[in-house]
Amino acid sequence: MTLQSTGMACANAPASLSPLLPCLPPRFLSSSLLFTRRRLSSTPSLPSRFPRSFPLISPSLPPFSSLPRSIQILCRAAEYAEYKFPDPIPQFAEAETSKFRTHMLQRLTKKNEYFGDHVEEIVGICTEILSNFLHTEYGGPGTLLVIPFIDMADTIREKGLPGAPQAARAAVAWAQKHIDNDWKEWTRDGDSD
Repeated sequence: MTLQSTGMACANAPASLSPLLPCLPPRFLSSSLLFTRRRLSSTPSLPSRFPRSFPLISPSLPPFSSLPRSIQILCRAAEYAEYKFPDPIPQFAEAETSKFRTHMLQRLTKKNEYFGDHVEEIVGICTEILSNFLHTEYGGPGTLLVIPFIDMADTIREKGLPGAPQAARAAVAWAQKHIDNDWKEWTRDGDSD
C-alpha cells in the first residue's frame, strides 16, 4: 500500500515526489524504513555521499483509517483546498491602465536614446497588452503574470521598433510596484460600502 493509494499524498507536491514526502509523523516511520550504507552501496543509482542511514517511505504503511484523526483531517483539507481568485474588475482595469499609460509616457520620454520618436507607438503597444490582461485575467494578488510583459517585448520587436527590452523592463517594474497594491486599495474601498 502506497501513500497515494491511502490518500496520503501531499496536495502541493508533484505526483512523482509525493510518495517520498514525510506526511506521516515520525512514530509511523519504523526502523524497517531505514536503509544502511551496505544496502545503498549495492544500488548503483544512489551516490555514496548519503549518510549511513536515512528514512525512505516503505510500501507497507499503515492504512489511512489507522492514522490519528488530526492527520486524516489535515490530509483531506490539503486534498480539497482550492482558492478561487476573483474575476477581473473592468473599472479597476481602466483606472490601472490609465495610470500605467501616464507612467510609461513619462518614463520612456526620458530615455530618448532607446526609443527615439517611437515613444507614443511603444507606449500604445504596452498599454493595449496590459489593458487586455487586466480586463481578462488579472484577479488580484497572485495572478500577476510575466506573460503580458514578454508579449510587450515580442510585439515591439516584431514591429521593428527600438527598445523592446527596456520598455518591457519598465512596464514590469511599474506593475510589480503598483498593480497588486492598487488592487488591495480598490477592493478594500469596495468592502467598506
